[in-house]
Amino acid sequence: MSGIRPTGFLHLGNYFGAVRNYVRMQDQYTCYFMVADWHALTTMTDTKELATQVRRVMAENIACGLDPDKVAFFCQSHVPETAELYLFLNMLAYVGELQKTPTFKDKVRLQPENVNAGLLTYPVLQAADILLHRATLVPVGKDQEQHLEIARDYAHRFNTRYGGELFPEPYAFNFGESLARVPSLDGAGKMSKSENQMATLYLSDGDETIRKKIMKAKTDSGSGPASRTAEGAVLVQEKMPDAVANLFQLLRLVAPAETVTAFETDYAAGTIRYGDMKKTLAEGMVNFIRPIREKAEAIQNDIPYLRRVMEQGAAKARVSAQATIKLAQEAMGLKYY
Repeated sequence: MSGIRPTGFLHLGNYFGAVRNYVRMQDQYTCYFMVADWHALTTMTDTKELATQVRRVMAENIACGLDPDKVAFFCQSHVPETAELYLFLNMLAYVGELQKTPTFKDKVRLQPENVNAGLLTYPVLQAADILLHRATLVPVGKDQEQHLEIARDYAHRFNTRYGGELFPEPYAFNFGESLARVPSLDGAGKMSKSENQMATLYLSDGDETIRKKIMKAKTDSGSGPASRTAEGAVLVQEKMPDAVANLFQLLRLVAPAETVTAFETDYAAGTIRYGDMKKTLAEGMVNFIRPIREKAEAIQNDIPYLRRVMEQGAAKARVSAQATIKLAQEAMGLKYY
């Protein structure tokens, strides 16, 4: 089980951190994937564009290969049982620990004028999303590891307080590979749906926009670890600068291994031409993003199709949700007749 908020535009980090694994998992597991519109309300004060954003995120997921016939692909608000489990789990959540969550601190920094209770209890709602389907595997990026730890805590607390083993403890899943963290083009952190848009590659970016962003990406001032000064002195760098390492990491996502190796060899020899590397990276990204963008645009304009996807996905998700809520009510002693 996993979800993506319909805020901003999906970017390369969303794809490699989560959506790629959605597609890989759908043929091997029972999967529940959602567009988290309730989560969006914690930061979104103007909802006039919410419907458009929800449709766009659904379209982009499908364009990336997610098959609504193989999974339960739904909108969070279409499964009202989520709210009931959210209420139950809030009785197991403590204000002090929620206030220490790094993501809460980040949101307070970004929107000090809108520090609402939903923002504070965001990890509780996220835990409800996962535990509602008694999911054990959650395909997420590295930045969500702490939220998963919180979900495990709530599962354990519920089972301990009310007895039994209703909720399994969920873990991040990436097919045994390292959790993905796609760097921003400016070398400062990861790609973001809301911050520093020129340093983020979106799945909706046009070809020229992609090329422009990559050509402006930061690099090293030299030519690698064996670059020379004008006087002929050899300058040896012990560590690859973060900006250059980021470009290599991005190149590995879209270029053949032999291309990456060639640039790594040039870098080690101090003969790398960053302009050539950026052009190669740009064309690789254009070829990767273009088919997703074009397919997503066509799907987003097919409103009847998206309505069917939402209805079908919610129906699947509610079967699982209703079964879990019934068992949770029984465990808590909320069945009175």
